[in-house]
Amino acid sequence: METSGGIRASLAGRYASALFDLARDERQIDSVGQSLDKLKAGLAESRELQGLVSSPLVSREAAGKALGAVAPSLGLDPLTTRFLAVLAKNGRLRQLYDVIRIFGSLAAEHRGETTAEVTSARPLDDNQIAALKTQLGARVGRDIRIDARVDPAILGGIVVRLGSQMIDASIRTKLNTLATAMKG
Repeated sequence: METSGGIRASLAGRYASALFDLARDERQIDSVGQSLDKLKAGLAESRELQGLVSSPLVSREAAGKALGAVAPSLGLDPLTTRFLAVLAKNGRLRQLYDVIRIFGSLAAEHRGETTAEVTSARPLDDNQIAALKTQLGARVGRDIRIDARVDPAILGGIVVRLGSQMIDASIRTKLNTLATAMKG
């Protein structure tokens, strides 16, 4: 596991690492990972929840209470719920998106998987994700976990980050390359 300079050097990395270490010690990596996935989905669906996490106008105490009230409806496990309370108390809820992403990477690495960050202009369907996992897995010789994101700004195509490698097959990049070539 990356412990030098990389993941654990950032603020979100330190929080994610602490949560991962605690989940590992309590043998709850999978349940915490599932809870964080539910939380990520909840954040994607609810503007109120997004505002709660990102607004500087919400006090630490109010944010902690609100997250404690929302946790059961999202189906979050007790460890994740306590962790959210700590983030709120310390005023670090704005780090939550990065904490979720980094925890997923740490858990995947623990399982012997490699995480590929995939950005597409529109959501990928299950068949496309499965095909991508197969192709990338054959390339690196490990199981692949896909962290899919949607960014309409790439216009079309796909951008894949796999460790330090980046495969950019987006239409935006191709158009920029063409524009540069035409300038001479």
